[in-house]
Amino acid sequence: MKEQDIKIWGSEYGPGIKRNAAGQKDEKKKGLSKALVFFIIFVFILFSLTAGFLGGLLAFSNSNNLSLQNTFNNLLPDRATSSFSKSGLNLEHATGSEMTIQEIVNKNALAVVEIRTEQVATDIWLGQYITQGAGSGVIIKEDGYIVTNNHVIEGARKITVTLKTGTSYSADLIATDPQTDVALLKINAQGLSTAVSGDSSALVVGDLAVAIGNPLGELGGTATAGIISALDRSVTVSGKHMLLLQTDASINPGNSGGGLFNQYGELIGIVVAKSGGSNVEGLGFAIPINSVEPVLEDLMKVGYVQGRVQMGLTLVDITTKEDALRYGVPALGVYVVSADTPQSKTAGFVSGDRILFIEGAVINSYEDVPLILSKLKIGEEITVTIAREGKMEKLSLILQEKRN
Repeated sequence: MKEQDIKIWGSEYGPGIKRNAAGQKDEKKKGLSKALVFFIIFVFILFSLTAGFLGGLLAFSNSNNLSLQNTFNNLLPDRATSSFSKSGLNLEHATGSEMTIQEIVNKNALAVVEIRTEQVATDIWLGQYITQGAGSGVIIKEDGYIVTNNHVIEGARKITVTLKTGTSYSADLIATDPQTDVALLKINAQGLSTAVSGDSSALVVGDLAVAIGNPLGELGGTATAGIISALDRSVTVSGKHMLLLQTDASINPGNSGGGLFNQYGELIGIVVAKSGGSNVEGLGFAIPINSVEPVLEDLMKVGYVQGRVQMGLTLVDITTKEDALRYGVPALGVYVVSADTPQSKTAGFVSGDRILFIEGAVINSYEDVPLILSKLKIGEEITVTIAREGKMEKLSLILQEKRN
């Protein structure tokens, strides 16, 4: 009989065991089938073990990542977690601020005011006209006392203060101190929001700084933010030597007299100036509040800063040949315009005297005078060397207290 395949279960029921024509099992075919089954079982077990291992590893990794993220989030303040951005830490986080910029502004917005002034000016034909100016101020007492810069209100015949609420008041000038560029105003109002003073001596470079003011004289309530860029920066403003805070918070004309606030929302400076020029950016300056507060106390109490000495002279700094020609003097330098007190008149000062030395210190510019006087005392007799009609003379002068 010819060899042929006989199916035991048939194709409808599953795979069959093949036999030869004699009815004997085909051992070769049977051996291959077992190997295939064992291989399939081995692959399945290997796949199961591998999948289990990878799944466990992934779960462990996710657990660790989540734990690390939770640990990091717990190190941040609650409000910081939600404001953590894809671009990195924001300004508050970078400076270690205790408050957000929004919180600082909300705390002080009502304490910063707009100031507008009117002045009488004279043209080249001696005709008079009205000019307007603008600046900012900070309310320091709830009954209407406001601090601003002297240069904001200097020469003004009318001062108007506008609150954040839009209410406007006519302001009285209580007193002013040109040396520190500080002025004290008063409006007839009660229950006003005030700024809380901080400690400017506690500042360090890199601290958060928020400026609030009235840039351009028409954008009241504007807030800008940056950092404290430098401390005790020596700057000359309008011929006056000053030690100021430096900040990169945006400062513009009209910001003068406004507030500079720290990370706690405390007033730490009165904005005074910015460096000009088309190539200058991020150079704003403020008078430290620790320098302003004693001045304000004296202005409020007696109307002037106590303990300062004066020579009783009105001086002018001749710095160009054009100025020398206009004033009719032979050389550049510091000249006496007038002797204003009995002591200076008795000492013999007259208009046109050029100041050469004060107590042996050379006078090169007007800025040298207040620096020397700051080291002297009321009632002290000093020697002033002058040039008059081509000759040098020494005059003795008794220093008096400056009351204006």
